[in-house]
Amino acid sequence: MEMKEKIIGYTTGVYDMFHIGHLNILEKAKENCDFLIVGVTTDELVGYKNTQTIIPFEERIKIVSSIKCVDEVVPQTSMNKMEAWKRLKFDRMFVGSDWKGTKKWNELEKEFAKVNVEIQYFPYTEGTSSTKLKTAISTLMTLGADKGYDEP
Repeated sequence: MEMKEKIIGYTTGVYDMFHIGHLNILEKAKENCDFLIVGVTTDELVGYKNTQTIIPFEERIKIVSSIKCVDEVVPQTSMNKMEAWKRLKFDRMFVGSDWKGTKKWNELEKEFAKVNVEIQYFPYTEGTSSTKLKTAISTLMTLGADKGYDEP
């Protein structure tokens, strides 16, 4: 009888203000592999989004590590996905569907096909994102300040 090799999956994210959309993607990724590695973007690298995190890296990596569908967590210190593959040797990479068809990901699909890595795209959870949560909190704080409420 032939032994089936484990399928190693990989996905990355900032995971700031962890929400149901993050959990949905991680659970969907785990359904499509045997061993899920998650790259959590370092605070320094988040600058690529022209923003800063609210939750520090050490806390974000601890939160993601505690999710039961996640098997291993690694810092994402570079946007170079092939560099990550050389280090981690994953078989599938999971990405949000908003990247599908973009020039960057079309090129990455070709590059990863050469090393037999499949890229799977998952839809984002409608209605929630860390950006929307930050905006909502900012709005609530502004409304509170307008009404004379002080921050604790």
